[in-house]
Order: sequence, then C-alpha cells, then structure tokens
Amino acid sequence: MDEFLVLLHSMSTGLSSSELTDLKFLCQGRVSKRKLERVQSGVDLFTVLLEQNELDRERTELLRELLVSLRRQDLLRRLDEYEAGATGRAPPEEQDLYAAFDIICEHVGKDWRRLARQLKVPDTKIDAIEVKYPRNLTEQVRESLRVWKSTAQEDAALSQLVAALRACRLNLVADLVEEDQQARGLQNESESRSSSMSLMSWDSDTPPPRASS
Repeated sequence: MDEFLVLLHSMSTGLSSSELTDLKFLCQGRVSKRKLERVQSGVDLFTVLLEQNELDRERTELLRELLVSLRRQDLLRRLDEYEAGATGRAPPEEQDLYAAFDIICEHVGKDWRRLARQLKVPDTKIDAIEVKYPRNLTEQVRESLRVWKSTAQEDAALSQLVAALRACRLNLVADLVEEDQQARGLQNESESRSSSMSLMSWDSDTPPPRASS
C-alpha cells in the first residue's frame, strides 16, 4: 500500500468541516471553482491536487504550507514522520543532509537569513519564505534549506553546508553537524559489519546439498 496515500487519508479523517472549508479557500488559486465545489472531503481535495501535479510523495511543500496555515501541529508531526521514513530510504549522502537540516532547524534560529544568503539563496526567495511562514521560525529555516537543495540539486553537499555555517560563525552548529555525520557513519559501518557476520553465520550453518543419486 502506498504510504503517501495512507498519510493523506489519515489526514483527511482528522479534518473538521471548517478546516476543509479553509483548505478549499487557500487552494482557490490552484484549483478551479468548479472542482472545488465538488470537493466534499480532504480525500477529494488531495485527489485533485495529485491529479494536477500540485502534490506528490516527493513534493510535500504545499501540504506542509496548508497544514501550517491550519496550525495543525499534530498533522505536521505526521508529515515529519513520513518524510523521516522517506529519508531512511534515501542514499547515505542525502540522509546526512536531511539529518543536518534537523540540527540546523533546531539551533540556527534567527540567523537563518544570513545562512541562506551564504548558501546563495536569493533575497526574493528569502522574502517569500518569510511571507509564507510569518510566525513559524522552524519552517522558515527548513524551507530555506529546501530551496537551497532544490536549486543546487546534485551539487548540494554536506561539506557546503558546514562551510556556510562556519562562514557565518555558527561554529557550534557546524560542529554538531559534523559530529552527527561521524556518529551516523560509525553506526552504518557497525550495522554493515553485523549484517555481514550474520550472513557468514547463516552460510556456515547451512548443510551442504545432498549428492544426487
């Protein structure tokens, strides 16, 4: 079963009628009036957004923006949990980046604008982020990092992030990122070694095939 569709369904069941009305209002610029009139549930609205490619399992920004507008922290936590699960299936380099994002969101605070400029995020994007999340500092930080990663694409690397933090004299945060990366590397190495040992043990316990008569 598709985990993202399960997530959307669970969110739909948790929406009140007034919250659904608010979501329909917020989606007026993206969804036609005729389609919105036919929306009777969160599932209906999410289905329209999926069909219009406004939303998918790799692009959850709109969903997050809508939930922030509703101030539904419980649903935002579900989205965070889903994204954390998706991160666990990402390549190791990308997992390191997402782990660094969490650390930066927790520790950078109001210095995020300086960091964003160091990462070459345009001022127009920074202004748009402030308008998008006017009273949510954590989401401002996270969105600026998402914009940087989306713009840099394959060039987005943890080393760039650490260098930008140090250029902004956010050395404590840079140290935390590097320490977390080292710990994650050791953990991955230990898990890989343990997995190899288990396979070797299984092979040694497997009886040899019988000779055919």
